[in-house]
Amino acid sequence: MNMVLANTADACSIAVMSRRFVESGLRGWSWDEARVAACIRDADSLVLTARGPQGIAGAAIMRFAESSAHLGLLVVAPECRRAGVGRGLIEWLEASARVAGTFLVSLEVRATNEGARHFYRKLGYRELVCLPRYYQGVEAAVRMSRDLRNCRMQDTA
Repeated sequence: MNMVLANTADACSIAVMSRRFVESGLRGWSWDEARVAACIRDADSLVLTARGPQGIAGAAIMRFAESSAHLGLLVVAPECRRAGVGRGLIEWLEASARVAGTFLVSLEVRATNEGARHFYRKLGYRELVCLPRYYQGVEAAVRMSRDLRNCRMQDTA
């Protein structure tokens, strides 16, 4: 899998993946094409894609602030899960955060998504708090974070 920064032509594909595989069951569409394209153009964000022979297999969007970063979206096509795609995207973004001098990374995940919560815990993320009705006032989220200061990439292996 090749990790490649997204361009605005990728915004629609990423938005559709988010809708199908992340935002499924929610009323609205948070990561629509316009929002993804805005992140691609935003100097404080990185939009990364994992590309294989069939096209985009996964994507991630991370926004950087002065002392922290927030993973807003991680999506991997179901047929590419458990193949290192998500891990590769996260590791690439975490390495970028380290280079930028940003060591605190946070994210939210559906409280009911045990698979994703396990995935993030395995990568060293800690569950901090449950946020009731976080997603459109309907579904709870769990906020997770990782401090990159005292860990190496092999710590996640």
